[in-house]
Amino acid sequence: MTSAWLLPEHLADVLPHQARRIEELRRSLLDVARSYGYELVMPPLLEHLESLLSGTGSELDLRTFKLVDQLSGRTLGVRADITPQVARIDAHLLNRAGVTRLCYCGPVLHTRPAGPVSTREPLQFGAEIYGHAGLEADLEIGHLAIDSLKRAGISDLVMDLADARVLRGLLDGVVLPAARLQALHSALSAKDPGALNDATTGLAEPLRLALISLLDLYGGVEVLERARTALPRHTLIDAALADLRWLVDHLAAQHAGVTFSIDLADLSGYAYYSGAKFALYTSGSVSTLLRGGRYDDVGAVFGRSRSAVGFSLDLKPVAELSGHEGRRTAIKAPWGEQAGLLAAVRALREQGNTVVCMLPGHEHETDEFDCDRELIAVADRWVVRAL
Repeated sequence: MTSAWLLPEHLADVLPHQARRIEELRRSLLDVARSYGYELVMPPLLEHLESLLSGTGSELDLRTFKLVDQLSGRTLGVRADITPQVARIDAHLLNRAGVTRLCYCGPVLHTRPAGPVSTREPLQFGAEIYGHAGLEADLEIGHLAIDSLKRAGISDLVMDLADARVLRGLLDGVVLPAARLQALHSALSAKDPGALNDATTGLAEPLRLALISLLDLYGGVEVLERARTALPRHTLIDAALADLRWLVDHLAAQHAGVTFSIDLADLSGYAYYSGAKFALYTSGSVSTLLRGGRYDDVGAVFGRSRSAVGFSLDLKPVAELSGHEGRRTAIKAPWGEQAGLLAAVRALREQGNTVVCMLPGHEHETDEFDCDRELIAVADRWVVRAL
């Protein structure tokens, strides 16, 4: 018989020390977003399923928990991603004519984990710009993404860039069965030459060679120049390469400590992104900390087509790598009902201090707090002294 206190697989409690680290990081990242002019929104955890999945494709459908609303009888979904909800808010509730900057932070739930050690309950933080089609919005989101991880105390950042328009340009006018298109996507994503050779058999030779060349178009920024030779001229491809070059140049000018790389075979989120996209991780690590990019027309299914670009991350793994310690210094105080003691404790707390009153019989229990000071009575007044 399963113990009642055991949690389902890939779900875990967050204990005090780690919870404080995550909460401090949450506040810090929201402050960074606010400094850029982003407004905080808080969408609900549940929505009608068709709203949550509008325009997102089958991948999000498979990750979404579903249940029946006892009030209406309609099928609800537990959100697996907050971006569709923010798109709904922009399209229907705010309905602004100009640029809208929104940020959010809240839990999402997945039916299955992204990896062997991943949680099924990420704490998703993100920021999005609606209403501007120019590269200026992509650049701002890139700056904010990098600044967010820097604020978390994470160094040696690597930004890997790609663009969904490259493959769309190559396949423009080419009709492939869904199964074969999926095989092509899988081969490129896995960088599997054998599988890609099979998936491209029978295609026109110039197209086949161009698709195969994508496997080698990754590395430093020089990849963009090699791509101009290896890939055919096409409006979408030319725009993608030019935009990536512009973004790298402008981001590198402001973030000297960040390494920039290009991977034109990166198809993660291919059905979702419409232009330049990026991932951020730390040097020497294969775990992606943050993903973002342009996903124009995300609000079209809500009746309002808007340009959009943004990013999101899971606060939990970022907090593990962050410089936020979580443990706070505190003042140790005796328990008592004396008017002077109560007034002193209240005044210290109002000044922003953590004051831990030692309950009778528990004077030495200060786990989770670094009590570096204590409140003591000296003559007829209460004073704080260092321990």
